[in-house]
Amino acid sequence: MSDDQSYELLGFDNVLLPVGDLDEALAFYERAGFTVGFRFDEGGIALLKVGAETPGILLRAEETLGHRTPPWPSPRVWLEVPDARVAARELAAAGVQPLDEAFSVATGWTVEIADPWGNVLGFTDYTKRPALGRRS
Repeated sequence: MSDDQSYELLGFDNVLLPVGDLDEALAFYERAGFTVGFRFDEGGIALLKVGAETPGILLRAEETLGHRTPPWPSPRVWLEVPDARVAARELAAAGVQPLDEAFSVATGWTVEIADPWGNVLGFTDYTKRPALGRRS
């Protein structure tokens, strides 16, 4: 590509996740600690807020999508939290079972969950490398 035809990646817009039922999906994600930014039933979408950032997780209703387990390997969306091990306990207490125990990564700890349609989200922290994490 020539310079006049190139493009620049500016950042994330939204992450889209297909779900089979918007009401069920919102109930699941609210139990997992997400806040709904907006809901547009006519369009079959709802936005989950992620921190103070404008982009979020956009749930898109796909009527023919049934419940399924996550395909392995599967794309994952990881979100930063202050402490993933605390998140794992709070998720379990809210009835959202992690896929496995929190596991160690280079920067800290991570725990993953899957929604009823097999979308995998991780909650990761920077407890081992706090200089790399967001500052609250």
